[in-house]
Amino acid sequence: MKVTLFATCLVDMFQGDVGKAVVEVLERLGCEIDFPEQQICCGQPAYNSGYVKESKSAMKRMITAFEHAEYVVSPSGSCTYMFKEYPEVFKGDPVWESKASALAAKTYEFTEFIVNVLKLEDVGAQLEGKATYHTSCHMTRLLGVTEAPIKLLQNVDGLQYVELPGKDRCCGFGGTFSVKMGNISGEMVHEKVHHVEETGADYLIGADAGCLINIGGRIHRQGKPIKVMHIAEVLNCR
Repeated sequence: MKVTLFATCLVDMFQGDVGKAVVEVLERLGCEIDFPEQQICCGQPAYNSGYVKESKSAMKRMITAFEHAEYVVSPSGSCTYMFKEYPEVFKGDPVWESKASALAAKTYEFTEFIVNVLKLEDVGAQLEGKATYHTSCHMTRLLGVTEAPIKLLQNVDGLQYVELPGKDRCCGFGGTFSVKMGNISGEMVHEKVHHVEETGADYLIGADAGCLINIGGRIHRQGKPIKVMHIAEVLNCR
């Protein structure tokens, strides 16, 4: 099975180890990985800020970059959902609507792909300790991926999974929200870290780089002994 990796900006710039883990896990599961170097930002920051017209050039470049792909897999529910938005953005366009729809139909979030396409819930991962999982907003509320990451974590040998209190609440990142509404964002992530502490977890695990950078930053500044990991890194532990 050929899989084309949509790395996302945050993984490319800040969390390269996450991208590496995605590739290693999928290759171990029998996938052949392709990485189009012409990929750029998916256009979400500009689009969500109301610059729809201006974001279309980036979207067209991404559609072209992944046009050859059999499956597109991304370690971000948020960015994956942006691809799902493309058909609406280009609705009525005689050239780009069909191309956008084709891309949306073959794009999957990393854990969703493993569980729903590869039909696997145990990838042979091993990690000792107690972990809790942050359910990011776009991935759960918009993309609808809720069960796949939990199923995979519950099959990690040695890992005790504990549900996060207030798991349905935003961590305060929200892309540009954290910049425009810094004080509110700060209170939200403070609450999130408090709930993580309540679980007694050794690890906070998530599936979106933005959320992990936000929550991880607060955990680091407060000197909490909690390791923050992307779920791809967890599934790559052996």
